[in-house]
Amino acid sequence: MRRAVVAAAVLGSVFASAGWTADQAKKSDGVRTVYLIRHGEYDSDDENDPTVGKALVPLGVAQARLVGARLRGMPVTFTSLHSSTMTRARQTAAVIGQEFPELQLQSSALISECTPPTRRKDIMEGETPEDLAACTRQLEEAFPVYFAPSPEADKHDIVVCHGNVIRYFVTRALGVDTEAWLGMSIANCSLTVITVDADGSMKVLSYSDSGHVPPNLTTRTAPGGPGDLIVPGSVQMQ
Repeated sequence: MRRAVVAAAVLGSVFASAGWTADQAKKSDGVRTVYLIRHGEYDSDDENDPTVGKALVPLGVAQARLVGARLRGMPVTFTSLHSSTMTRARQTAAVIGQEFPELQLQSSALISECTPPTRRKDIMEGETPEDLAACTRQLEEAFPVYFAPSPEADKHDIVVCHGNVIRYFVTRALGVDTEAWLGMSIANCSLTVITVDADGSMKVLSYSDSGHVPPNLTTRTAPGGPGDLIVPGSVQMQ
């Protein structure tokens, strides 16, 4: 009984955050599908603020084009395109947006990269309690914004953001301990798909799916990974 009460309270807060009344929620029969995309490879050595620097490198642009082409090939009508305010996410979304000129890019700092609490002690030692708490507040504010039940129709939202953000959202969608987020790896320009039913229940349909990115265009993150990367030399980012 207590779990049912808690679940109802949580669902009620989601509807309230979306500005819905209980009657509107009951009438809804649409499904919101959120397509979460991690940005492409970027210049991590750039010391500029990530809202003006740390731009995509040619590899990252190529990765963004590949995920954009995959989205374009899906038999759905996308209804929105979102990104964080960080350069690497905005540029990735801009490349994807070339496939969807009818969508206007909307950027928000709510889905910018940050580090929430994790079970990994080595990570926690490098963060201040204030920064960890601020990240949690940010992501908890963002979650009901991007994962609100659809009012009366199906929605297909493209959300370009960051690895930590996406992994945190996955734990929230699954209803598990959010401190488990770092137990998952996530590829650049991978696709994570989560559905939100009219009653607020969620399903993770896919996670870090990067089948559209061939090995020679996959970011090398560890020894023994792909060989020399072959990147089109003509790819440039404005």
